[in-house]
Amino acid sequence: MAAAPVRRAHGACRSGACSGIVAVSPASHDRFAMTHTPLSAAAAQPALIDPHDRAVPLFTVEQLRAAEVAAQAALPAHALMARAGAAAAHFLRERLAHAPSPASSKPVWLAAGPGNNGGDALVVATELHRAGVAVEVCMPVEVKPDDARWALAQARAAGVPIAGSAPASFDAYGWLVDGMFGIGLARGLEGVFAELAERLCARAQSHGHVLALDVPSGLDSDTGNVVADGPAVRATHTVTFIAAKPGLYTGVGRDYAGSVAVAPIGIDTEAAPGAVRLNAPALFAAAMPARDFATHKGTFGTLAVVGGDTGMCGAPILAARAALLTGAGKVHVGFLGSDAPPYDAPHPELMLHAAARLALGAMDAVAAGCGMGSSASARQLVDAILRLRALVLLDADALNLVARDGALAAHVAQSAAARGTPCVLTPHPLEAARLHGCDTAAVQRDRLAAARALAARYAAVVVLKGSGTVIAAPDGRVAINPTGNAGLATGGTGDVLGGMIGALLAQRLPAYEAALAGTYLHGLAADTLCAQGDGPAGLTAGELAPMVRKLVNRLFYAPGYDA
Repeated sequence: MAAAPVRRAHGACRSGACSGIVAVSPASHDRFAMTHTPLSAAAAQPALIDPHDRAVPLFTVEQLRAAEVAAQAALPAHALMARAGAAAAHFLRERLAHAPSPASSKPVWLAAGPGNNGGDALVVATELHRAGVAVEVCMPVEVKPDDARWALAQARAAGVPIAGSAPASFDAYGWLVDGMFGIGLARGLEGVFAELAERLCARAQSHGHVLALDVPSGLDSDTGNVVADGPAVRATHTVTFIAAKPGLYTGVGRDYAGSVAVAPIGIDTEAAPGAVRLNAPALFAAAMPARDFATHKGTFGTLAVVGGDTGMCGAPILAARAALLTGAGKVHVGFLGSDAPPYDAPHPELMLHAAARLALGAMDAVAAGCGMGSSASARQLVDAILRLRALVLLDADALNLVARDGALAAHVAQSAAARGTPCVLTPHPLEAARLHGCDTAAVQRDRLAAARALAARYAAVVVLKGSGTVIAAPDGRVAINPTGNAGLATGGTGDVLGGMIGALLAQRLPAYEAALAGTYLHGLAADTLCAQGDGPAGLTAGELAPMVRKLVNRLFYAPGYDA
């Protein structure tokens, strides 16, 4: 009997990464009805979500405040703080239970700030103390909000040791907990809190364990930047409350947050309209093409990679090889330069041409810009590409040409209307700044806003590269990509990404889904290579595409995989 054709699943992938979000049932209100044991009641089965491979919503401060207000109206007093502290205490107990001795017997040290983040820390300390874990709290300034005052009263009643200053050394302690400041911090850390942040950073960088409650103190949870360029806590782990935050996944936020777990604390955020999402296969798996028996090379599309001026022919070769290994049926390369190779020896499947002789009208998709240069010929070629019915990706030099040519810039948006589908633009921050007419610092100050503005201005899907790549569609959808690492900080990796997304466009994925899939798989390939010891130092762009091929097949087309 013939084997079944290898197909994709509808909206899911073999690894389980495409299954979407684990449902978290809101905690029942009567959990807090017994006022004489509020903390122990709050600790009952706290739910924690690992956002890895899940398309979790990412909430801004404004969205979080609205969710808190709505929840508090239906809950007993102090319930959210009790739940948050219980969830973080549960996280710590789990890690202490599996820690090697004597690390598990060292006291947990907690820094409590003057606001509700300090109240969260006090609840954590009380929960741990009642569970028999040695704790010490440092509260330089007494907490002020009502919820935090309640938490302080609970801690004092339980006998939690609370001091006004930090010890001279943290050597005697195991986990250190940052509960100084949470979301919405408007000014940089100062005084004793700045000093504590620097000491916690030093501990994390010396391989100690530092847990941040909600967000690392001093980090802007909306943008992933350090507030007012002051110090911020560099945590090894973050337990974030209600929902994950954009700033934990983009900019320097990824470095400061460490490993993130989400404690929903009973608030359902899944149906939030307009929320940014963490990129995951659940957002693009359904768009991956089936690989039936009755297919041919034309089924999976024809891509042209266009670029490669004199001295830069390697860039389109990298992109084209990546396109081939990402599943495009046929890949052509059009070179502008005079030193183009006649064929690609490692991949003779690639069809190489002078750009002027490339039949662009026969292509399903065109990826233009890698190594293209800035000549008049390059400008004319970009203009011609924008007139095609084919799906278009612009990268590198093509973006620079658009940035300094108003007619080309207008043509990008006009071509989307004529074609009925947007272009994909893949700028790094400097290219994005040129497209915006601003400096790079302005782009990095708010990466989500910058990507959204570019998407609106050019009616395009924008892939703003960098740590926590932002993918923005002109219809308002936005995602932040969680995969990738410092191994990608080397020449040619952007060319590989352009070729991958181009291949997915040729396979007829919608522009936004192609950008999501390409970005996710590109970063995942780097993560997988690093896990094997092939990075981050010394990882090369050419190593990515073979790993991408393996990942695509494992996730979507593995033998025996049932649609």
